[in-house]
Amino acid sequence: MPAARFVDQLNAQIGNELAAHNQYLACAVYFDAQTMPQMAAFFYGQALEEREHAMMMVRYLLDTDSDVVIPGVAAPVPTFADVVAPVALALDQERRVTEQINALLRIAREENDFASEQFMQWFIKEQVEEVATMSDLLAVVTRNVGDVEDIEEYVAREQRGEGADPTAPRVAGA
Repeated sequence: MPAARFVDQLNAQIGNELAAHNQYLACAVYFDAQTMPQMAAFFYGQALEEREHAMMMVRYLLDTDSDVVIPGVAAPVPTFADVVAPVALALDQERRVTEQINALLRIAREENDFASEQFMQWFIKEQVEEVATMSDLLAVVTRNVGDVEDIEEYVAREQRGEGADPTAPRVAGA
């Protein structure tokens, strides 16, 4: 069974992941309203990915006979000044989630909770990819702020899904 401190923080992280889901959904809706279908699809996909991360955490807690507590989440930022703002917000969010994931790993190590430490390894790798993706996207959007077609072309070309990751933790409800 995971350390109680880890379980408490993982339950909090489930809320963080669901809040990220909602924020990416708000970003997707913004881009959809701007008639930017590639950016909208990218952020709709990101929203689903964040929900899946939460459900991986739920599955881990269930598999380890730990209590699962689904916390409430704050409302997302619903409006944006321009096409750069949602991407900048997304990069900030990914950096914050990286800190949260690192803190979870730290707790697992401090508690000698080896199974939880192993569980968190996939999320560490995932956050490196997420920050890199958002950082690149922010550079492209900032550089092409006046040319949404170039932004859309970049997303269509570069942000294709890679398929299922066989090393990913199981998802509750899948």
